[in-house]
Amino acid sequence: MDRPGETTHFGFRDVPLGDKQTLVNDVFHSVASRYDLMNDLMSGGLHRVWKDIMINALNPPRGDRPFALLDVAGGTGDISFRAAKAAGAGFHATVCDINSGMLAVGRERAAKRHIETQVDFVEGNAEALAFADRGFDAYTIAFGIRNVPRIDLALAEAYRVLKPGSRFLCLEFSTVEMPGLDRLYDLFSFKVIPPLGRMITGDAESYQYLVESIRKFPRPNAFADMIRDAGFARVNWQILSGGIVALHSGWRL
Repeated sequence: MDRPGETTHFGFRDVPLGDKQTLVNDVFHSVASRYDLMNDLMSGGLHRVWKDIMINALNPPRGDRPFALLDVAGGTGDISFRAAKAAGAGFHATVCDINSGMLAVGRERAAKRHIETQVDFVEGNAEALAFADRGFDAYTIAFGIRNVPRIDLALAEAYRVLKPGSRFLCLEFSTVEMPGLDRLYDLFSFKVIPPLGRMITGDAESYQYLVESIRKFPRPNAFADMIRDAGFARVNWQILSGGIVALHSGWRL
């Protein structure tokens, strides 16, 4: 339950904690239909490489052994589709996202790929998952956890729904500290991405929020501490593309 006066970040703004989810939902409703196109344009296609690295780390079984993936904040299905392609016949993914617009895009994409039996889409909140304890073999979340109002609750839920011996993987924007690249990255983020968002989706403000939210996300070592606090062991992270992105990992043992 929210405490009166409790606030959180929405980009560079402080907002009442209870308001953040509604504001984030509005952002993704606005950009859902062009979300994947904008990912290509914003990253120069690098998001595909980062996601492939995540799938390689996930390493879903290639055979008939059952393997249940929970892909949280994965509305358009990109991570689940990549995992399904890499996996065998025993693979099944559940995409859980709080945003109905993103889920609608994901369902359309799944139908076009004829993999509806391998990938389900469920509307739900990362902070209070409607799944049984210890029901999944892996949990993935890509570029979504920074939009969760209470990250500690989402991590606790990730731990709860994973089977012992299962893995948590989080791909998220990180902190660029490479001299020169940091300045170029800031220039591109704040001067190019919002106008690009306006041109492609008709919405600059949503992309202004997205680049601001990256700057407010904890540094890798601080986020790793949060993952440990949720109960995960063997926590580590891999820096990608000079710190633009980090792949975080933890195990429920």
